[in-house]
Amino acid sequence: MEYKIEDMLTRMFEQWSGNKADNIAMLPPSGSNRKYYRITSAGNTAIGVCNADHKENAAFLSFSRSLKLSGIRVPEIYAADEVYGLYLQQDLGDETLFSFLTRQREINDGNFSATIVEIYKKVLAQLVSIQVKGRETIDFDKCYPRQAFDKQSMIWDLQYFKYYFLKLAHITFDEQLLENDFATLMNYLLEVDHSYFLYRDFQSRNIMIINNEPWFIDYQGGRYGALQYDVASLLYDAKADIPDNVRTELLDYYVTQLGATDRDWFISHYYGYVYIRIMQAMGAYGYRGFFERKAHFLRSIPFAINNLRSLLQNHPLPLDTPELLRVCHSICQSEELQAVGRSTRLTVTVTSFSYKHGIPADNTGNGGGFVFDCRALPNPGRYEQYKHMTGCDDDVINFFQQHTNEMTPFFDAAKALVAQSVTRYMERGFTNLNVNFGCTGGQHRSVYCANNMAEWLRTHFDVNVRLQHWEQQQIAPRTWTA
Repeated sequence: MEYKIEDMLTRMFEQWSGNKADNIAMLPPSGSNRKYYRITSAGNTAIGVCNADHKENAAFLSFSRSLKLSGIRVPEIYAADEVYGLYLQQDLGDETLFSFLTRQREINDGNFSATIVEIYKKVLAQLVSIQVKGRETIDFDKCYPRQAFDKQSMIWDLQYFKYYFLKLAHITFDEQLLENDFATLMNYLLEVDHSYFLYRDFQSRNIMIINNEPWFIDYQGGRYGALQYDVASLLYDAKADIPDNVRTELLDYYVTQLGATDRDWFISHYYGYVYIRIMQAMGAYGYRGFFERKAHFLRSIPFAINNLRSLLQNHPLPLDTPELLRVCHSICQSEELQAVGRSTRLTVTVTSFSYKHGIPADNTGNGGGFVFDCRALPNPGRYEQYKHMTGCDDDVINFFQQHTNEMTPFFDAAKALVAQSVTRYMERGFTNLNVNFGCTGGQHRSVYCANNMAEWLRTHFDVNVRLQHWEQQQIAPRTWTA
């Protein structure tokens, strides 16, 4: 039976909220095949999800309810239609740990500040609760595709690394010798307690920040497993690029939070889990990047290589795995992989302008992009108290926020159009895209919209964002790098 996703999610939202939905906008795609929509009304907002994998949905819905009852900050499930693979969950906003980290580094000249460390410690404290309380409350019969991160799960991850990364990156290996070393590594990793709840994809893009507190999403791959795996996932998250001394501080903090744990035993196996997690991540970068041709996954490879190089130098495996060691060194020395890392990023130039002086010219030679006419939006310039202000001033921002019934549909439509182009441009390796907002004087509406579009792009996409206000030269242009 054919059905329209947006219509069904809208009806689900209206039944839950009791209000007519004003807008439904598809969110930018992530690394999965799930589709996400933000649905809004006058007094409510929610995230609608469509996923054809029914067993994955069942795991997520079950885990969400269990973790919520345990006091873990996860989205509330408002409604679900498991037949059609649809559900409605709490809207946790747009601020991920990764976007928080990126912005804080911009403020602090690229440094990993005390503010960032403090947030990571909050995340790690919550991770202990997730792992321990999860063991007590999760229905592990719902786990999918495997009930535990056991030998079979490890085999899948290592084959993923071998065929989607090593093969596609042209790293040579002796298959039988590498399989022998994989077996040695797996036996070593299985020595530790595997009775905890393993989140599975515990990384900065799956952690939301609300009022400086972490919330958690995308744990549908959870299962029984070792404590070390999730810590390795977080601290060796490739593009988070955490300095080694900060990793050590955060690891010590996590072990202290655990309490009665043999620190030396924990850490000796911890680095083994770092190795297998990096290999799993490289498999994902290879599949999404080399195979699916998604350039932003390729840009994660240099960060993963840096992590691997640091491991080889500072934390070599205490195992006899010569072929695996040779392969790892080959990855770190590959000129081809280094060239992949130097691929040009997409730059999105967001501009506000006045129609009195014409639409901005495209100096990139690309000849494309968007021009959004803001003149149908509420105009604060008609009021005396706002005439000498711009769209950057708090009073003007508050004015627009009081007109969400007109501003939200306009901006959501603009985001949907821009997101489609940004996604395709990134996949095809394009280097420039222009997004222009115009109003009568280039002072209020266009400036406000350009600021919000730049911030939204910076939060949601792995692109360079260049913001410029043509009519307001006193507002310094900013270049943001995600």
